[in-house]
Amino acid sequence: QVQLVESGGGLVQAGDSLRLSCAASGHTFSQYGMGWFRQAPGKEREFVGAITWSGHNTYYADSVKGRFTTSRDNAKNTVFLQMNSLQPEDTAVYYCAATLQAAFSQAWAYDYWGQGTQVTVSS
Repeated sequence: QVQLVESGGGLVQAGDSLRLSCAASGHTFSQYGMGWFRQAPGKEREFVGAITWSGHNTYYADSVKGRFTTSRDNAKNTVFLQMNSLQPEDTAVYYCAATLQAAFSQAWAYDYWGQGTQVTVSS
C-alpha cells in the first residue's frame, strides 16, 4: 500500500516556475515508477511525466518537454515535478501516481493516486 500526498501548487503568472512535491508513505516506494498527470476543467486527465523506480529514466509529454523535469529522492520517499516557463494552458489539478508497470503514460497502469494539487497560471 502506498499513500501519496501532493503539495506545492498555487497561483503564478505566465513564465514563472513551480515545484510540486509528492510525499509517499510505505516502505515499498522505491519499487514504484512514479507518474504525474493533470486534469483541466472539462478535459480528460492527461499524462505529464514519469520517472522509473531508480530515477535513471524519465518520460514526458510533448507539451511539457523541455519545460518540466521530474526527479525523485527514494531516501525521502518523495518525487518532484519542476515546472518552468509555465503557461496558462498548464492550469490544471496535478496528480502524482505510483505504478509497478512500464506503461508510464497510461493512467490505467497506476495503482495509487494522490488527491491532487491545483496549479493556476495567469496570463
